[in-house]
Amino acid sequence: MQPVYIVGAGPGDPELITVKGRNLLTKADVVVYANSLIPDSMLQWCRTDAEIIPTASKSLEEILEIMIDRVRSQKLVVRLHDGDPSLYGAIQEQMIALSEAEIPFEIIPGVSAFQLAAARLQVELTIPELVQTIILTRISGRTQVPKREELSSLASHQASLCLYLSAHHVENAQAKLMEHYPEDTTVAICYRLGWEDEKILTVPLATMASVTQKENLTRTTLFVISPALNHVNKSEKGRSQLYCSHYKRLFR
Repeated sequence: MQPVYIVGAGPGDPELITVKGRNLLTKADVVVYANSLIPDSMLQWCRTDAEIIPTASKSLEEILEIMIDRVRSQKLVVRLHDGDPSLYGAIQEQMIALSEAEIPFEIIPGVSAFQLAAARLQVELTIPELVQTIILTRISGRTQVPKREELSSLASHQASLCLYLSAHHVENAQAKLMEHYPEDTTVAICYRLGWEDEKILTVPLATMASVTQKENLTRTTLFVISPALNHVNKSEKGRSQLYCSHYKRLFR
């Protein structure tokens, strides 16, 4: 029996899917995809005779029933998720159900939105002597965040912080961030990265909420808060030891 392939499609640009993910799409008999989060342009890699099943209106049970039925019918099934499946992909319950049904599965990682955001902003999120940690998180909403991971606590590190799934609660997020980051810290508001209507706005932290609301960005929005964004185009400070003349070259 072939496995179900849980494939990360990347943030939206069809050319940012991995080669392995694209190759599976070109071979798949059945593609079960999260159509509310993945643009139709991603389907260009699919066979013209493939069964394409959008799942935005389907329950977990319906999705699982489709995948299990098609795999047991000897079909090559791809479950296509946005971004990287390991980040807010809601795949845990799918993996448990597939295991209980004795259906093998394989996960193919994908490019996450925070990586494309850094590329678009032309910034390194880990600059020596400035910031060396990236935190990927969200604020509590319908899905609660554990108390030990509350945003106000994570913000105290003043790391490069990438805030997912939080546009509906942006005022609360801004208030918690401003407990620890200076109000003039640059924030990148990244809407639908990789899609045709992609929008990136860089603003001071103090206006993060008002700009988000003015632009009516209520979903598919990533916030990047980082000292590195204030460091763009600065020169020698924070230069990596990797390129210093006295550094013993092993990884360069």
